[in-house]
Amino acid sequence: MRLAQIDTNYVCGVDLHGSTKYICVMNKEGNILLHKNMKNDFNSFKESIASFLPDISVGVESMHSYYWLADGCIQENIPFFLGHAYYMKSIHGGKTKNDKIDSKKIADLMRSNLFPIGYIYPKELRSTRDLLRRRIRFMKIRAEAYAHIQTIFRQLCMNINSKDVKNKSDRRLLIDKVDDPQIKSNIEMNLNVIDFFDVQLNKVEKQIKAKAKYHDRTSLNILLTLPGIGDMMSLVILYEIGDVNRFPSPLYLQKDFSSYARLVKCERSSAGKKYKGGFQFIFRKIGNPYLKWAIGEIIIHAPSFSPYIKDFYERLISKTGKAKARAIITHKFGVAIYNMLKHKEVFNEKRFVQFSMNH
Repeated sequence: MRLAQIDTNYVCGVDLHGSTKYICVMNKEGNILLHKNMKNDFNSFKESIASFLPDISVGVESMHSYYWLADGCIQENIPFFLGHAYYMKSIHGGKTKNDKIDSKKIADLMRSNLFPIGYIYPKELRSTRDLLRRRIRFMKIRAEAYAHIQTIFRQLCMNINSKDVKNKSDRRLLIDKVDDPQIKSNIEMNLNVIDFFDVQLNKVEKQIKAKAKYHDRTSLNILLTLPGIGDMMSLVILYEIGDVNRFPSPLYLQKDFSSYARLVKCERSSAGKKYKGGFQFIFRKIGNPYLKWAIGEIIIHAPSFSPYIKDFYERLISKTGKAKARAIITHKFGVAIYNMLKHKEVFNEKRFVQFSMNH
């Protein structure tokens, strides 16, 4: 957790919602100078804090609609801080909660330099990253439709494999394999979903690839040297990381990056005792789920492309079991990705296995 170092004489805590916000302006001594509810509009917000400019900082807890406020403040050179949602919940919890109280607590955290900061993703890359995230969601819906068709046939003791469903030219013939009109409709509905998303995903992927060429082609080419990884998975990893230099960890474990990618467990202990449950579940969710998923997918295909990795992975499975082996090697891939992007080096499978065996 990193805390913001705010040196302006005034702070503005914003409790932001979809269409409204509650703002609280304080000085360093904690005196409330402005406290009111407002509609979401940057011009009216700027007018409200105009008398405190340029000596004021703005802080808001991270949520889905912070983009417009961050972009407006950055454009107007107003110091803006994005609060880490999970860390803020653990710091400013209270028995009574409402928008007015929350905005004051945010301002209190800012003026006392206890405001846990999150990463403000660059505006010029944000739309592509968000489109990639939406693509992942649609891919999962399509995969669910594939799986449901196979489930239907298993229920009828008529086994089919994934190739039968993914074969575009013949998969409509699956409808004729059953007699029940309700089951036919069920299969047809899933096939309609698959056909629709095939078109949409193909269109989106072309658009993303065209845009990505102008962002960081060098880093993308480096990621493509990973075994069994394609264009889209490389792009997901690249855009979810953003600027790799924001993870300054000097250790070989790259704990800052590994924590962000949810590749390591968080330990909670007191008086020499380790605790499970409670906040442990909440803090496991701190980090980037999309990056965790993307890095975790590498090991599915890597053994088919690299005999060195296949041999190392199989030995790891025999020693620790499949679940733990997958967690270990996924972490190793995370460390490798960090170093590849940090030092602009392509993937070296022999060095990867040797390093993984020694650490």
